[in-house]
Amino acid sequence: MSAAQNPSQGQYAKGLDKTPANYVPLTPLSFLARSAAVYPNHVSTVYEGRSFTWAQTYDRCRRFASWLAGRGIGQGDTVAAMLPNIPAMNELHFAVPMAGAVLNALNIRLDAASIAFQLDHGGAKIILVDPEFSGVIAEALTLMKGAKPDVVDVDDAAFAGGKRIGEIEYEAAVAQGDPAFVTRPPGDEWDAIALSYTSGTTGNPKGVVTHHRGAYLNAVSNILAGNLGQHPVYLWTLPMFHCNGWCFPWTVAASAGINVCLRKVDPAKIFELIPQHGVTHMCGAPIVYNTLINAPSAPKDKAARPVVGLIAGAAPPVAVLEGAENIGIKLTHVYGLTEVYGPASVCAEQPGWDDLPADERAQLKRRQGVPYPLQEGVTVLDPETMQEVPRDGETIGEVMFRGNIVMKGYLKNEKATKEAFAGGWFHTGDLGVLDQHGYVIIKDRSKDIIISGGENISSVEVEDILYKHPAVLFAAVVAKPDSKWGEVPCAFVELKDGAKATEAEIIAFCRSHMPGFKTPKAVVFGSIPKTSTGKIQKFMLRNQVDSAKAISA
Repeated sequence: MSAAQNPSQGQYAKGLDKTPANYVPLTPLSFLARSAAVYPNHVSTVYEGRSFTWAQTYDRCRRFASWLAGRGIGQGDTVAAMLPNIPAMNELHFAVPMAGAVLNALNIRLDAASIAFQLDHGGAKIILVDPEFSGVIAEALTLMKGAKPDVVDVDDAAFAGGKRIGEIEYEAAVAQGDPAFVTRPPGDEWDAIALSYTSGTTGNPKGVVTHHRGAYLNAVSNILAGNLGQHPVYLWTLPMFHCNGWCFPWTVAASAGINVCLRKVDPAKIFELIPQHGVTHMCGAPIVYNTLINAPSAPKDKAARPVVGLIAGAAPPVAVLEGAENIGIKLTHVYGLTEVYGPASVCAEQPGWDDLPADERAQLKRRQGVPYPLQEGVTVLDPETMQEVPRDGETIGEVMFRGNIVMKGYLKNEKATKEAFAGGWFHTGDLGVLDQHGYVIIKDRSKDIIISGGENISSVEVEDILYKHPAVLFAAVVAKPDSKWGEVPCAFVELKDGAKATEAEIIAFCRSHMPGFKTPKAVVFGSIPKTSTGKIQKFMLRNQVDSAKAISA
C-alpha cells in the first residue's frame, strides 16, 4: 500500500510520534490538580459546618491514595464504597484512581445479598462504610463466597447511630498518608476508572466498566451542556453512587466549583441550602423535582436567579417542568444510562424557547435531544437494519449511542458486551422516534410498551396525562392481562398529601384527554416503589398485576 493510499504512513507520520511532550492520556485526575494549583484557596466542599479548599481536597486525596498504596492497592484493584453524599465520597473519586485502582460506588439502598454479589463479582479489596450502613455491610460480608475486603469506617457527625465495623476510620487513614505522594496519570486513558452495577431487575446486575477517557470527556460535556462555567455552586441532590454522580465529582473539579454535600434529599434542607450557599446547579430524576415542587417549604415565587437543574430519565411530565419554573428551578433535560456515564445527550435549547407559552416550551424541553458536546452520536435506529428511522416523529426504533462516552463493556460478561455493541452502536433498549429536527424522543422501554388489541400504547404518554391531575403526586402505568384485548393499561397512583380521588375520577380524567383504548382500565392507589435514585420500579408493579401473563392480541 502506498503512502497516498494510507496517509497515516506518509509524510505526516515520519518523525511525528507521540511523546510525553505532546501526548498525555486523558484523565479527570488532572482537573483536581489544576484547580488546586490555580485556585488553592477557593472553597471546594461544604458540609454540615465543615469546609475544605481545593488545596486541602487535593492534599486529602493524595494522602488517602498513599494510604491505599501502602496497603498494596494498585493497578486494577477494586475499592468499594457504601457512602451517602458526604465529602469522603467525593474525595474517593480522585483518591482511588490516584492509586491506580477502580472505584465501585455501591447503591446505598441495596440489600445484603446484592451487595455480597457485587463485592464478590468486582473483587473488592477494601470497602469504605458509613455507620448508617454498617449493619447491612456486616451481613453482606458473611454472605460473600470469596475473599472479604478490609473495612474502613467513615464516621459522619451528622448521623447519629450505627457502629464501626472496620479496622480504621477514614480520617485516621488520611492522616497516615503521605502528603508528598506522587500520583501518576494512567498509563493508558482506556484504563478502567470505575465499576458501576446496573439495577438488575431480572437476574444478577451487570458490572459496567468505564474508563478515564470517557470520565474526562463527560465531565467537560456536563459543563458545556449544563452551562456551568467557572466556579459553579453544585448541590448534591443526585446520589454520587449513581453513574459516579453523572461524573459531576470530576465536573465540579474541572470548573473549580463548590460541592454542597447533602446526606439525603430533604426539601426543607434543600430550600435552606440554596440561598445560604448561592446554589447555581443541581441534578436529579423527575421524582426529585416533583417532591420539591409539592413540598410545604417550596418557595412561592420564582427566584431572581434560577437554579439550573438537569433532569434525566424518560420524558418528564409537563407539570414537573412548569412546576419547577414556578419554584425557581430552570430544568434542562438530559438522557443516558450507566453504560454511557450517566447523561450523554441533552435537549439543547434553541433561541426563542423562553418566549414561548409555558406548555409549548415544556413540550420542546421534554425531549431527550441530541448528543452531548463530546459524545459522537445518539439517534434512533431500526435494530434489524441498523438504519436511522425517518425524522417523522412517528416511526419507532431503538435509541442508540456511539462515541467516546460509552463504557468499556460489562465486567466478566463478554456475551452481554458483544450484544450491547452489535452493529457498532450501544443498544439502550429504549424505544423512541426522531422529530424533524433530529431530536430523540423516548416513547418507552421496550418492555414497557403496552400492546392492546394490536395497538401500541406508550406508558409514558399515559403517565404524562395522569400527572396533570391536581391530586396526583406520582404515577406509573404497566400492562395488565385482559381476556379480550390481551393487555390493557393499569395505572398506579400515589396521591398528594391530603388529596382525594377515586378510580372512576382518574379514569374519566384520562378519557377526557386521550383515546379510549389508551385510557387506564384500572387504577391502584398507594405508595409506588422507587429506586434510591427516584426511578419508579415498574418491574415490581408488573409483578403485582401479573403483566407477564398478558397475551397481546
